[in-house]
Amino acid sequence: MNQRAKVCAAITRRALVAVFLACFLGHALAQTADPLPSWNDGAVKKSITDFVARVTAPGGADFVPAEQRIATIDNDGTLWCEQPMYVQLAFALDRVKALSDQHPEWTDKQPFKAVLENDMDALAEAGQRGLVELVMATHAGMSTADFEKICVGWLKTARPLVASSARRQQARWRTP
Repeated sequence: MNQRAKVCAAITRRALVAVFLACFLGHALAQTADPLPSWNDGAVKKSITDFVARVTAPGGADFVPAEQRIATIDNDGTLWCEQPMYVQLAFALDRVKALSDQHPEWTDKQPFKAVLENDMDALAEAGQRGLVELVMATHAGMSTADFEKICVGWLKTARPLVASSARRQQARWRTP
């Protein structure tokens, strides 16, 4: 390779490295500037970032050591109850029980039988297919308005469990 080709190759490598570093550092700086860049600015975003700042500030009144921190963040970045189970699963299980009088065949048919007998091992054996069958049976055949009414009613009865869990979290994290 002649001298000119070597110089061009060296410049090309340096340029590629510079472009890569600029992109990498630019991305890193952008992430540092706004920890939630895809979120709209507003009260919710501010409350989350303020909360994180409070619990991660050593010496602060609300500081929580890293090994004691727990975060529940769904794939889309939302925060919701996942323990002891997903809210949607709890709703579907309760709906199976509520609808069982209209479906006597469920007493002998999995995965419904597992739900009605509170047999979580048998329900787990039904796998994803079983869960889809439960959701289809409990979420289909009604208008959006009817579904909303059912959900709102269910939340009223499920609230003590949710509220109890929230109180425990509130005490731990000292959230408003």
